[in-house]
Amino acid sequence: MFLRLNGREMARMHHIQPANGKIPEPSLFIKMSKYFTLIPDSFPDAEKNQRYQQEIPSTSQLQQEMESLKGALLPLNSPVVFCHNDLLCKNIVYTEAEDKVTFIDYEYASYNFQAYDIANHFDEFAGVDEVDYSLYPDREFQLTWLRSYLQYFHADRPEPVTDREVEILYVQVNKFALAAHFFWGLWALIQARFSAIDFDFLDYGILRFNEYLKRKDEFLALQLPE
Repeated sequence: MFLRLNGREMARMHHIQPANGKIPEPSLFIKMSKYFTLIPDSFPDAEKNQRYQQEIPSTSQLQQEMESLKGALLPLNSPVVFCHNDLLCKNIVYTEAEDKVTFIDYEYASYNFQAYDIANHFDEFAGVDEVDYSLYPDREFQLTWLRSYLQYFHADRPEPVTDREVEILYVQVNKFALAAHFFWGLWALIQARFSAIDFDFLDYGILRFNEYLKRKDEFLALQLPE
C-alpha cells in the first residue's frame, strides 16, 4: 500500500509544469559536469587520501565514464519531468489518517529524466546509514510498481497501460540506476572534502562507485522491446 502511494505521488509530481510552459534541459549531466569542477585532487588527511587514491578512479577516468554513460542513456528518450531527485525513505512522510504520502526536502529537485527519478528511488531502498544494495528491488517488484506508476501517470487517457510500456520503463529505469550511483558518488567525494557533517562520505562514495561498476554490464545489456 505504502509503495503504491509513493508511485501515485511521484506520478502527480512528474506532471508539474513550469510556469512559463517551457520544459528546461534535464539537470543530470549539467550537475555532474559542475561536480567535476569541485571534486578534490587529494585530501589533507594521509589515511583518507590513500583510500581516495586507491579506491576511486582518477578524475579523467570518471569523466570518460560519464561521457560513455551519457551516450548510453540519452538515446533512451526518457521524458523530462519535474523530479524530486533525492527520494530516499526519510524524505517520504506517510499520513495514516489521510492514507497519503508527502514528499519533503526538495533541495535537489529539478526538471530531469523521469527514469532517473524512479531509478534513484529504487537505489535508495538500500538505505544510507547501513547501505545494503541487495535490497535493490528485483524485476518482479519493479514491473508491478512501474505498472501502477504508469496507470497514475497516464490516468487521463482512455487506453490501458501496455506490457510494452512497462518493459520500456523497466529498461530505462535500470540503466538510469547507474547514473544515480554515479551522481551520488561524485557528490559524496565533494562532501568528503568540504562537509563538516560527521559522516564517512568517502566510504559512501566508494560504495556508490563500486555498485555502479558491479551493475554496469548487467544494466547496460538490457534491451528496449521492439
